[in-house]
Amino acid sequence: MTDALKRLADEGVAIWLDDLSRKRITSGNLAELIDQQHVVGVTTNPSIFQKAISGGDGYQQQVADLAVRRLTVEEAVRMITTADVRDAADILRPVYDATGGQDGRVSIEVDPRLAHNTAATIAEAKQLAWLVDRPNTFIKIPATEAGLPAITEVIGLGISVNVTLIFSLERYRAVMDAFLAGLEKAKAAGLDLQKIHSVASFFVSRVDTEIDKRIDKIGTDEAKALRGKAAVANARLAYQAYEEVFSSDRWAVLDRANANKQRPLWASTGVKDPAYKDTMYVVDLVAPGTVNTMPEATLEAVADHGEIRGDAVRGTYEQAKADLDALAGIGISYDDVVQVLEDEGVEKFEASWNDLLKSTEAELKRLAPSEA
Repeated sequence: MTDALKRLADEGVAIWLDDLSRKRITSGNLAELIDQQHVVGVTTNPSIFQKAISGGDGYQQQVADLAVRRLTVEEAVRMITTADVRDAADILRPVYDATGGQDGRVSIEVDPRLAHNTAATIAEAKQLAWLVDRPNTFIKIPATEAGLPAITEVIGLGISVNVTLIFSLERYRAVMDAFLAGLEKAKAAGLDLQKIHSVASFFVSRVDTEIDKRIDKIGTDEAKALRGKAAVANARLAYQAYEEVFSSDRWAVLDRANANKQRPLWASTGVKDPAYKDTMYVVDLVAPGTVNTMPEATLEAVADHGEIRGDAVRGTYEQAKADLDALAGIGISYDDVVQVLEDEGVEKFEASWNDLLKSTEAELKRLAPSEA
């Protein structure tokens, strides 16, 4: 079952799980995935926590304790989510130690309602790093315009960051620039750059979902021939940008100071359209020095029938550019697509976070002690 996953890891792709719950931690499932399925990291987001905590498995005692202490719902949610991240980080600590801090990571996101507030994002990132208090944590900061200076500041403080919600090539270059600026600040402050790590989460499947919707509306044969090509092309061109930035003179200075590259992370790799192979956003994006964070269904699909054919990215840049140019040729605006996706991404995470707050508040009230 794990041969394909082993081949994937051997090609230089770090396999991370895009899911976390208390049941997954306490049942031994996470440890089993690490041991048997080559999983070397975990990502979370507000939607994942909303689903896990609303499901209820394993959270009732902690919620009851928080209710007795009369914590606010925001404080309660942070206590619950950071407990899961801390426990998952402890399970992954041997991987972190074995890889020199590159993998064995667990990501936790700043409050998505702060996505357009730089100062609040920085403050929240510092608070989360303190609260989880594990060296193998990534603090997730969205790649909004307000997020970019926050990335620089937080990296400059020596806090490792997972930059999330990246859709466009232009914004990805801005993210890498923000990362390098952060390392330069950390270096000027005398921090050990070897201890600072980062990944840049470039979202994949949502690009096809949005563009395919527009293709179907156009409806011509020329348009339909482009279905399912945009997301992989976009990610491949992101890897080209990564190669350019991390072979630059600016990077060479930081490299000599023992800095770590910011690895591209392929996120949103679960296939949404049943017409496509359920492993396409994994097998078509194999490249050295990348991370692929998968929902469990995708992980299982790759283990079962994934065809790992080696590096599927380098050498494809000309075709990838042609695929995106062809979309412009039929009237689909790349800039509009990626802006819509960023806006929707922030909105979806905000909605999940608000749902989580509401459901947790209801449980806190239900379990609160009477005033008698």
